[in-house]
Amino acid sequence: MFSQNPVFVPGPTNIPDEIRKACDVPTLDHRSASFKDILTPALNGVAKVIKSLTAEVFIFSGTGTGGWETAITNTLSPGDHVLIARNGMFSDRWINLCKRHGLNVSIIEAGWGQGLPADKYREKLAADKNHEIKAVLATHNETATGVTSDIAQIRRAIDAEKHPALLLVDGVSAIGSIDFRFDEWGVDIAVTGSQKGFMLPLGLAIVAFSPKAMDATKTARHYRTYFDIQDMAKSYETGGYPYTPPVGLLNGLKLACDMLLDESLENVFQRHNRIANGVRAAVDAWGLKLCAEKPEWYSDTVSAIVTPTNFDATALVTYAAERYNVAFGVGLGKVAGKLFRIGHLGKLTDVMALSGIATAEMCMVDLGLSIPLGSGVAAAQEVYRASPLLETKSAA
Repeated sequence: MFSQNPVFVPGPTNIPDEIRKACDVPTLDHRSASFKDILTPALNGVAKVIKSLTAEVFIFSGTGTGGWETAITNTLSPGDHVLIARNGMFSDRWINLCKRHGLNVSIIEAGWGQGLPADKYREKLAADKNHEIKAVLATHNETATGVTSDIAQIRRAIDAEKHPALLLVDGVSAIGSIDFRFDEWGVDIAVTGSQKGFMLPLGLAIVAFSPKAMDATKTARHYRTYFDIQDMAKSYETGGYPYTPPVGLLNGLKLACDMLLDESLENVFQRHNRIANGVRAAVDAWGLKLCAEKPEWYSDTVSAIVTPTNFDATALVTYAAERYNVAFGVGLGKVAGKLFRIGHLGKLTDVMALSGIATAEMCMVDLGLSIPLGSGVAAAQEVYRASPLLETKSAA
């Protein structure tokens, strides 16, 4: 892959030069006071990005999957009952993770292309008279299908039944790109990673715990060592880590948070929405459809574009990489071969998005789809011309 070309997978995302340089640090004694000057601002920055004054943030070497394991093992015990809706590949993976940890999983089946059904969550919670459900799990942005769900509705469903269950949210492909309101939505644990909205290399599992979730750690009986947040919290008190930390990535995270906050979170979210609207206009111009079935579910971080039934969408992704040195996302699970994905999150501009749209268009025409060359680009251009860039302090 030609290194100058931007990537259009929904993570890992394009890394700004400033962040790449911030990650390139000389060896530092992580037991010295200098490390605290990196760690503390990084933790505080994440809290600001998720809009929380109450959350305790923990950062592990790992990925979003490691973050989910942290959430599960620190707050639940084997045999505990959890409730989750399956509407795509990544919600399915969290279900598998819960089952492998010996949890009793109740699954609400939703279509791949649909948002999380808050009404069905409420029905299940209403029927749980003895409050056996200990946690409600929700995927904010289903990366496989390009669907964003309303987490506030899930919280309202829990509250309407006066249910004490924890609310655990997968924000991996949302946080830092789509509005996320930890305190306002009553989230108990949020999980994300470094390689998406935070524009960093892969390698950090980022989790935030509410006071209620912190209380739950006192009774959780899952075995844990590496992902034990009590060990991490104790080390944080002196500005340290319970083991060797990823200093370079943490220094990059510190800068990434500064860049997002300098741009202002509202500008970041508007930028993602504008770029996504351009991609969606292109899809309409091509005569294609998104996997997301309704506009209220359209994701501002990834568009999953359904191709005609006689067309192999995976072949398009392979062709784009081989012919034009550009990376798109393949379909996963049930939608493998049926769609391709354009990721439009992180360090991305209108101009970069246009290059991805143009490349996708060339690939479809090259592979025989009857699409007017230039139609998608022109449609996106009209969107970007009509909604100019906002003034920012940084180029995040």
